[in-house]
Amino acid sequence: MGALDEPFPGATAVAAGYLTMWELRKNYERVFPGIYVPKGLSLNAVGWAKAAAHWAKGAGIIVGCSAAAMHKTPWIDAEWAVELARPGHTKPPGRIRTVRDTIAAHECCEVDGFRVTTPARTAFDIGRRLPRDQAIPIIDALCRATQLLPREIAAVAAEHAGMRGVRQLIAMVPLIDAGAQSIQESQTRLLLIDDGLPKPTTQLAVREPHTGFVAYIDMGWKQWHVGVEYDGGQHWTDPAQHAKDIDRLATLDTLGWRIIRVSASLLYRRPHIILDRIRDALHARGAPLDD
Repeated sequence: MGALDEPFPGATAVAAGYLTMWELRKNYERVFPGIYVPKGLSLNAVGWAKAAAHWAKGAGIIVGCSAAAMHKTPWIDAEWAVELARPGHTKPPGRIRTVRDTIAAHECCEVDGFRVTTPARTAFDIGRRLPRDQAIPIIDALCRATQLLPREIAAVAAEHAGMRGVRQLIAMVPLIDAGAQSIQESQTRLLLIDDGLPKPTTQLAVREPHTGFVAYIDMGWKQWHVGVEYDGGQHWTDPAQHAKDIDRLATLDTLGWRIIRVSASLLYRRPHIILDRIRDALHARGAPLDD
């Protein structure tokens, strides 16, 4: 059965002699009916997914954002309900949301001994169930974690053309980009595209003719030497990182790059400033822009 440092069925552990009933009650706490974890253990999204799968006793498949977490996708909130595809009408306990989707055998795989939808099927379900601006950052991260390609997601959509939400998902596919390294980078990219700007290239490599590689830019347009960088909190509060950023930006400037820096405050409160700065930079470099 393995170590008891993650969710496990209590009755199975006692029957196998791993611990006594007294030890189970003293040292472990119940998270779902019959499922226990060590007292004080804080479960992440993967831990909650495993606990829910144990509760389903092999009759469930981990799907949606919970499956994305199992595929090592970052940023899946541990507070979100676990998603399981499970036949029947048994009412799940709190923190578990069940769906009665039929998952084909080729759309399932095994992760750490648990049945999970494949990355492509996982992205398909996320894209048809969540709003676009919530779904795309998760799918971007899933693609980055698993090397999933947008065309593989489109192929799943083609197999399930009549399912609810498929049209929404198909509209998302051209916007998916595994180059995003944070939720905010995905959101920034969507902001630019929604404003009618040319779709930027992510993780744009800048090279100096004589010395070679200089830096990656979060996103930008090589032909016009305009880049966009999302700066997380550490870029402003960490002195070493701040000094490194100054040197890096100076180098890019000498190579003719115009870099527009984006902060959380600008992205969420004043996005028009980001768009104005980018449009001004692209216009100055001769990019053809719609009015």
